[in-house]
Amino acid sequence: MIKSIHLFIITGGPGAGKTTIIEELKRRNYNCINEVARDIIKEQVKSNGDALPWADKEKFTLLMLKRSVETYIKNKENTYITFFDRGIPDTLAYTELIKLPPPSQLTKAVKKYRYNPIVFILPPWKEIYQTDTERKQTFQEAIDTYETTKNTYNDCGYQLIEVPKLDIKKRVDYILSIIESR
Repeated sequence: MIKSIHLFIITGGPGAGKTTIIEELKRRNYNCINEVARDIIKEQVKSNGDALPWADKEKFTLLMLKRSVETYIKNKENTYITFFDRGIPDTLAYTELIKLPPPSQLTKAVKKYRYNPIVFILPPWKEIYQTDTERKQTFQEAIDTYETTKNTYNDCGYQLIEVPKLDIKKRVDYILSIIESR
C-alpha cells in the first residue's frame, strides 16, 4: 500500500462545486489535479471515441482508472499539498452506480493507492446545479452519485468531511482550516 498524506480528494456528486473549489485553490497557488472524467469526455467527443459514460461505459471506466492512477503516481512524491478533483475511489463508486462489476485492477488500485485519510465531500446543492456538455445527469442522479460516493469512501476507510454550502472563498477557507488543524 502506498500512502500519500499530502494528497487530498475533493469529491461529491456532479454540480456540487468541486471544480469551482479546485479553481479557487489554484488561484491561491495550490497544486490541483483536474477531474480526469471531464478530460476524457472532452477528448473522446473531440476524437469521436466511444469511451464515454453514454456509450462504452466499461471502456470509460478503465480509462478513468488508468488516468487516475497516473495522476496519483505523478504526484505521490510531492512534498506539498495537492488537491484532486475526485480520486480513484470515485471510479469504484461509478461502477456501483452503473451496475458494472468492478474490474480487479480497480479494486486493487483502491487498496494500493491511498490518499490522505481525510476526504472532503460536497453535498448536492440544487441552487447551483447546472448541466453542461460533459455533465448530463439530472439533479436526482447527482444526489444518487453523492450517496454512492459517500458510501464508497466510507467503505474504503476514509474519513469524510462534508464541506458546507457557503460562498466559494469560505468553502476553500473551511477546507484549508481543516487541513491546518491536523
